[in-house]
Amino acid sequence: MTADIEKLSIDTIRCLAMDAVQKANAGHPGTAMALAPVAYVLYRERMRHDPADPHWANRDRFVLSAGHACILQYAALHLSGYDLTLDDLKQFRQWGSRTPGHPELEREHPIPGIEITTGPLGQGVGNAVGMALAEAMLAVRYNRDGHPLVDHRTYAICSDGDVMEGVSGEASSIAGFLGLDKLCLIYDDNRITIEGSTGLAFGEDVGLRYEAYGFHVQRLDDGWTTNDLRAALDAADAETTRPSLIIVRTHIAIGAPHAQDTPEAHGAPLGEEEVRLTKQAYGWDPDKHFYVPEEVSAHFDQRERGAAAHAAWNAVHAAAEPGLVAEFDRVLSGRLPEGWEDALPDFTGASAQATRQSSGACIQALAAAIPELVGGSADLAPSTTTTIKGAENVPGAPLSNKENAQADSVLPGRLGGRTFHFGIREHGMGSILNGFTVHGGFRAFGATFFVFSDYMRPSVRLACIMGLPVIYVWTHDSIGLGEDGPTHQPIEHLASLRAMPSMRVIRPADATETAEAWRLALERTDGPVGLALSRQKLPVLDRGVLAPASGVRQGGYVLADADGGAPDVILIGSGSEVHDLLSARETLGAEGIRARVVSLPDWDLFMAQPQSYREEVLPPEIWRRVSLEAGATFGWSALVGERGTALGLDRYGASAPAPVIAQHLGITPEAVVAASRELMQR
Repeated sequence: MTADIEKLSIDTIRCLAMDAVQKANAGHPGTAMALAPVAYVLYRERMRHDPADPHWANRDRFVLSAGHACILQYAALHLSGYDLTLDDLKQFRQWGSRTPGHPELEREHPIPGIEITTGPLGQGVGNAVGMALAEAMLAVRYNRDGHPLVDHRTYAICSDGDVMEGVSGEASSIAGFLGLDKLCLIYDDNRITIEGSTGLAFGEDVGLRYEAYGFHVQRLDDGWTTNDLRAALDAADAETTRPSLIIVRTHIAIGAPHAQDTPEAHGAPLGEEEVRLTKQAYGWDPDKHFYVPEEVSAHFDQRERGAAAHAAWNAVHAAAEPGLVAEFDRVLSGRLPEGWEDALPDFTGASAQATRQSSGACIQALAAAIPELVGGSADLAPSTTTTIKGAENVPGAPLSNKENAQADSVLPGRLGGRTFHFGIREHGMGSILNGFTVHGGFRAFGATFFVFSDYMRPSVRLACIMGLPVIYVWTHDSIGLGEDGPTHQPIEHLASLRAMPSMRVIRPADATETAEAWRLALERTDGPVGLALSRQKLPVLDRGVLAPASGVRQGGYVLADADGGAPDVILIGSGSEVHDLLSARETLGAEGIRARVVSLPDWDLFMAQPQSYREEVLPPEIWRRVSLEAGATFGWSALVGERGTALGLDRYGASAPAPVIAQHLGITPEAVVAASRELMQR
């Protein structure tokens, strides 16, 4: 290899970046130009990847956390031989194109070589940590001497903005603690943000911070070369106990006579004249656009090298123990073990219990049937009951309480465990779960109090966009948590999460509905599911008298119908308030008012049912409807109609015992009875 072809290849990436952004009249050319040498070394030399099979199980993963610089990745994918053409680059940021304005993991129309959707700064760092964690845990489970089925690395490029966002710090701290040695973050230290120099708001030494996290840190200062980068990557590969951070000092829009090191080059096209001048500075013909020299195409193409690496791994796969390989292939496919549903507990006749407790019983039972089920909480396992317990205490496990002492913990040197201890880091937990799930090989859940789903919203939203089957266990779902007060009592969360496209929220009314909720959560493969669970104990409904809990599979169902004829009023609710509706039904029945009770734990699933079923549950002609939910009434008008009554909480809660709060705020059977009577008088 000559220095000339290397420089020509790097400049090709830079010119493609300028041309694509200029044609789109939108984008971020400067960072892509600055990072072209990094993309060249990674895609052409360092990473094991197969352009002919972007989903090869043992490929190295690449995450562009600095997603605004996506044209860098698109150019590298095109030059490497992926099915991403020059015409695709010419359609950068256009409707329906395969080169959107940030990297996107498309399910129906996948963009080859894109591992995950990034863009919101910091998320990609957490995603990369999740991928590296999945790799390390799968290696413990499936690698045997001489047969490394799982042996790949995760690389991520992050920007100044990424390392400023708190989510990256949370996730990086976990990576350092767990010693994820096959994770390599490359930090683009260009010292430019939209407002100007990072010195306006950013005066810390990122390297020292990452050393404190437990990372191996290297610095490539001004004047570094591709050989320096190669040496740094070699040193990162040699690390066996720590993740790596390589800080590369770059210059945004390098080579542009007037735009280099300017904020304008970060987020806007350079302009036709500046593009011409920059190409001339590179020694290029300024009149050529989207030009790839033939020698660069031949030099950069990775199809032959990728096929050879893939074939070598196929030989390892073929030689490994057949039973182990079959299980490995199964978990990577996402197919659950046969008969896993049989493990769900039968709560018939059980005593009153919080649905968080019912969920804990489901988790432990399902874990025995689904080896790939793993998860944890943001330091709340005793409250969320999300510990997957081992056969015996784990040496070195946290001993602060009995439940954690029994956890099959994921710890440094013990990555074969099944219970994560994320610490008080909901941001990091959410982004790690996304990367972990994208990697494949596991079904994962993360838990916290429902009110703190606010901390997770960016990651939850991205899981919805990507259609990732992450499971969220959100407990303490209402004012029913009592004395902790309004800061801990979720009010608007049900409505806001239900409004999120592709998000499924299930709020079960008792233990039997909770088991069905877990069934639905594990059956879903095209998006996330959040379980909203109670802190307070709820009676286990008598299914010998009431409808079976299998009705949850339609999202909503008639739990108890009116006695003696068509209902005069329909009472609708979810979760803990369903019990109030049943009590109100009895009172109304004694007054001669026939009431139907509808349990509606999953709005989205119910609305996805055929119209005939929905009208069977909620007949259009029965307009007298009352809903009750210990949350905002926003959205309930679609179910109770303009003439119905929605009872709920359009204010924050209070600090007091839960029954006292409910009485003062009108979340009671008496309120339902009064509203029903009022409707009957119309």
